[in-house]
This record gives sequence, C-alpha cells and structure tokens, in this order.
Amino acid sequence: MTTSASLARAVDDGKPAVFVRIIGWLTLSAMAAFFINNILDLGFGITRAVDGFGGLLPWIVYAAFAVGAVILVQWTAARSLRRDALIVSNFNTYLIRGCFFAVLYIGVVDAGIAWLRVERMLPTLFSEELASALLRSGYIGPNVHLPLALLGFITACFSRTLGFTWLALLIVMAELLIVISRFVFSYEQSLMGDLVRYWYAALFLFASAHTLLEEGHVRVDVVFAGLSGRGKGRVNAYGTLLLGMTTTAAIFLICLWSKQSIVNSPVINFEVSQTGTAGMYIKYQMAVFLLIFAITMQIQFVSYFFDAVADMRKEGGRREVAPISH
Repeated sequence: MTTSASLARAVDDGKPAVFVRIIGWLTLSAMAAFFINNILDLGFGITRAVDGFGGLLPWIVYAAFAVGAVILVQWTAARSLRRDALIVSNFNTYLIRGCFFAVLYIGVVDAGIAWLRVERMLPTLFSEELASALLRSGYIGPNVHLPLALLGFITACFSRTLGFTWLALLIVMAELLIVISRFVFSYEQSLMGDLVRYWYAALFLFASAHTLLEEGHVRVDVVFAGLSGRGKGRVNAYGTLLLGMTTTAAIFLICLWSKQSIVNSPVINFEVSQTGTAGMYIKYQMAVFLLIFAITMQIQFVSYFFDAVADMRKEGGRREVAPISH
C-alpha cells in the first residue's frame, strides 16, 4: 500500500477483463452487504439473510450491492486491471491509516481516563453525573471511543503515513514506562499492560495487508521462484481465490455469524477486561481488530488478484517490490 502511488501513473494499456473485474468487485460488494446486514440485524432487529427467507431486506441489500458492482464494471469497462488494483489498494491504505490514528487517539485518551478512574480523581475533575458515566463502558464506547475513531479517519484524510513505525515506537515507550514505574517508583497499574496489548494487537493485525502488498509474508518457495512471470501470476491468482479469499470469508462468518459470536457479543456489551475499573475499556475493540484484519486482507486480496491476472496476461505497469533483506 504505497501511499505515494498515483492513479495518474497507472498503466491503462491492458485489454478489458470484464469477467475478472466482476469477480473482484462482487467479492467486495458481498463483503459490504454482509456487514450492513449484520448491522441491520443487531441495530434494528431485522432478520439476517443467513437465517432463511424470513425477511426480504437482507436479500435486497445483497442484490443491490451485486447489481451495483456489475454496473460499475460495465461503466468502466475500459479500465485496466492494474488501475483497478491500484484503486482498491489505495482505499485500503486509507482504511488502515484511519485505524492507526483511531487506536492512537483512543489508546491515549482511554489510558488517561483509566488512570483517573484508578486514582479516584474523576469526581474531582468532572461533575458527579459525568464521573459516574465514565465508570461505565456502555457510556465510554459510544461517547468517547466512537468520536475519537471518527477523528482518526478524518486525520487520515490529511496524513500520508501508515504509522506502523510510530506505533511500534509507542509500544516501546509504553513498555519503558512500565519498567521505569515498576522498578524505580514501585508503581504499576493494569491499564499500562492493557495499553501495550492494545497497541501491539493493532500493529500486528493492521500491518498484515501492507505486508501482503510488499510481498513480505512467508511463502514456502519450492517451485514458485523458477516460474515465469505468467506462471507466477497464475499461482497467485488461483491461490488468492482458493486460499486467501476463502480464509477471510471464514473469519467473517466466525466473527459475525450470530449475536453470540466472538465479535458481535463483545461489541454489543462493550466488554471490558476482568480487571474491571482498574483497566482500560478497550477489550471489545481488540475483538474488532480481528475483523479489521480480515476486512483489510480481503480488500488487498482483491487488489492482489487483479495484479496477478494482469501478470498472467503479460500486461505492463507491474509494480516492482524491492527484495526483503535478511
């Protein structure tokens, strides 16, 4: 996800590949429709499509997104696979950048609130009503975390850094704070460890899609290195379809299949850690991190699929990735 990539420099000399583009855009539209139906079910009690034919609205959502994807492809029939890949990848860059700023803001603010809560300073600084509200995760989630997350995505509109280096630095600084406070001042709170785990989980899961773009994931290379460019493209295209996209789809189902699933349940209840008021109120977000991982990987898989098919067709404009030194 090279943020300096420019659509103006994308190569458009490839032949139309309507069927391939429909596969990619239908994949993205199905993912978006699935999430919208999940929100409709949890927020408004509308029957989900996977529960049968009890409600028409979920099916209408799927159909509308599918038709929209087909119309988009037909409307831009002359667009090359390379340009489509770049558009999808650049959107993923923005999404990950927004998530980075969101966890940065939420981590700092929630850690501050947690510290005030542990030191019983909330009634001193805030009104009795607000101090009481800040003890409840059900209040902090929608009224503190959500606005900060939105601020993160607004910030991402003006920034061009993915922030992985800075997030790693913040993790080191948070760990250093734990060491100094524990061994120098004999002071430690649960929120300190919560902050490290929160940022580390974000770093590990948010960076996976970028690693895919940079060819940084471990690949068991027995035959692949000796293949031609077209052969590598074929392996990447079929591997992405049969292994990558199916894996992320399975994660979507596991995370959102029912109200008791591993993401829906914590989010609905704004679940916090067992330390209660002594820690940060971000456990439910760490469940969402797994979903963000799957979303960003699925988006990047679509971009990767477009590029792989373009390689199969020997189209120009291939993005060269610098080899990783060991």
